[in-house]
Amino acid sequence: MLQRPRRNRKSAAVRDLVRETNLSTDDFIFPLFLVSGSKKKIEVDSMPGIFRFSEDLMLKEIEECLKLGIKAFDVFPAYPEELKDSLATESYNPNTFYLKALKTIKQTFPEVCLMSDVAMDPYNSDGHDGIVKDGKILNDETLEILARMSLAQADAGVDILGPSDMMDGRVGFIREELDNAGFIDTSIMSYTAKYASSFYGPFRDALDSAPKFGDKKTYQMDPSNSREALIEADLDVNEGADYLMVKPALAYLDIIQLLSQNYDLPIAAYNVSGEYSMIKASAERGWIDGGSAMLESLLSIKRSGARIILTYFAKEFALMKS
Repeated sequence: MLQRPRRNRKSAAVRDLVRETNLSTDDFIFPLFLVSGSKKKIEVDSMPGIFRFSEDLMLKEIEECLKLGIKAFDVFPAYPEELKDSLATESYNPNTFYLKALKTIKQTFPEVCLMSDVAMDPYNSDGHDGIVKDGKILNDETLEILARMSLAQADAGVDILGPSDMMDGRVGFIREELDNAGFIDTSIMSYTAKYASSFYGPFRDALDSAPKFGDKKTYQMDPSNSREALIEADLDVNEGADYLMVKPALAYLDIIQLLSQNYDLPIAAYNVSGEYSMIKASAERGWIDGGSAMLESLLSIKRSGARIILTYFAKEFALMKS
């Protein structure tokens, strides 16, 4: 017998030498939830260990994360119903708490990579990612609002915009508006292959952003399709995206691999709320080892080809490694 693969597994030191995939905090973007007011830290019931922060306490959270080696953050706003309307006008109000917080974060921590969310649903009284008319989601009319939102976020100092709405043509429309306004250094991480998934429930709880009627299947992708992801990626590359994202991650490792094998742009994957909560719930019941399951899941995402992972496990991973 010439080959004995077990020789390369015989000790932890040897396994470390031959390990093909390694994780570090440099791989992660940590999603954070922002609420208005002050001195607020509210745990998300369906996401143990994840909180909604007011601006003052979010700054403390970011400072703590920076000490652990986490340098990139994606901030999502949770808006009360009274600030929502059918045209998401609060999304580009310069005095809105989200834009003010983004600006404060970037001024306080200029070294961080700050990402934002570009979509109507946090601000939309209908709970959808686009303008609703007669029960239909209007595509081209929505682009105008997304562009105004993007310009406002870029002006606040955001490094990476994350158009998450899946409207056709959004990347090109936003890129042109950004360039015309002088924001040529503001990057776009397109939610290129965002599937109509069952794994978004806890996130929608955190932001109270579930659609008020119907679902999002006319604009988010069918989980049955993989080749369609190539069509979306071709469009986003040609329209000027700087990163391509797959969302969710664990049920779509094949899509992450497909994009990583076909495009030179960095591929990101969103390890979404439902994926996080499944591990947390199982660990709380003693059914699995939560830490090991976390590491195995994150490794699988990176091994499939993701160079960037948006994950709610970022801080827990950093604490484990510190």
